[in-house]
Amino acid sequence: MKVDYDVIVVGAGPAGSTAARYAAERGASVLMIEKRQEIGTPVRCGEGIAKRWLDKIGMEPSGRWIANEVDGARVISPGGYMLEVDERHAGNEAGYVVHRDVFDQELAIMAARRGVHVMVKTSATGLVREGGKVCGVVANNMGRVHTFRSHVVIGADGYESQVGRWADIPVELAEADVDTCFQRTLVGIDIDPKFTCFYVGSFAPGGYIWIFPKGKDVANVGIGFQLSKVKEPGDPMRYTDAFIARNPGLAKGQSVRDIAGAVSICAPIERTVADGVMLAGDAARVIDPITGGGVINGCITGKYAGMVAAEGVRKSDVSAAFFKKYEAMWRAEIEEKLFRNWMAKEKLATLTDDMFDRAVKALSEANLTKVGTLELLAALRERDPELVKEFEDLI
Repeated sequence: MKVDYDVIVVGAGPAGSTAARYAAERGASVLMIEKRQEIGTPVRCGEGIAKRWLDKIGMEPSGRWIANEVDGARVISPGGYMLEVDERHAGNEAGYVVHRDVFDQELAIMAARRGVHVMVKTSATGLVREGGKVCGVVANNMGRVHTFRSHVVIGADGYESQVGRWADIPVELAEADVDTCFQRTLVGIDIDPKFTCFYVGSFAPGGYIWIFPKGKDVANVGIGFQLSKVKEPGDPMRYTDAFIARNPGLAKGQSVRDIAGAVSICAPIERTVADGVMLAGDAARVIDPITGGGVINGCITGKYAGMVAAEGVRKSDVSAAFFKKYEAMWRAEIEEKLFRNWMAKEKLATLTDDMFDRAVKALSEANLTKVGTLELLAALRERDPELVKEFEDLI
């Protein structure tokens, strides 16, 4: 068994597979390990993604992993006011509803075809260090312990990331910066399959309830619930089921898949690199703090991590100082939005249902051509200046 590589990627989600592929395309020998027996499973995702970014990672749309194509998104307030937005302007979770397991596998296949060595059922159990520097990974493959050596380790091991902790990169999260999630995939329901829906306010304290249609009578119905607002174990499931029960079109359905998990909704962390180590995707805490979506940012950070890893190997410099180039790349593209959305998330968590009603009603009457935090607040300031005062520091 080959045990020496230029780059080892821990985790075969979107960030990991993208990082592995971009490193391999630039001449690096790459090992990617995945603890699950099947890449992409179990699914822990609402499965909504935008269309417009796929070309950034060289991925073509495919009927293999696209379950449904939507026209836009709807935001619904507690009082029933609705903002409808075209998919081109609806953010990173509207455009396609995908089969996330197949999507992840497609990314891994792309990596393998570039020469990446993929090992499933292989868990990283620690980092290899020599002279205080990281130089590989200790991994358990079906009961057998292996030591794999490398110049670079990319931690793409998700929300529960251990690589960051082992490398002494601060990745701890406050309760207010975690969303706990629950989702049912319902079949035999009445929905509009052309729109994703987001229900805000007391529907989901500190978060929202979503309906992501996977077909004419199939949808993922779930909740992102701010952990600091959970009063009893099981609250996310209870809120989801109460929402389903109040909607006859959903209540008639049957659940064929239940999933639960958590995502980070924090501000960008101080650093995502150490000597010989980079973090990408959920491990790097680049989830959008408002939407909880992470596929796009995972692929973007994975791409840049793979590119810089290969360059570092080529130049014999895998120091944290050199890897600042990676940080500069991803921060230039997404950090400002992440920070602004984190600040907005903090404010949104304080709004009452009446304030959500006022906001959604006012925005539904605006002629919005782009839907981002700044555009929404600017439009809201024109129609309800009193309400937007809480957000003035974001504009």
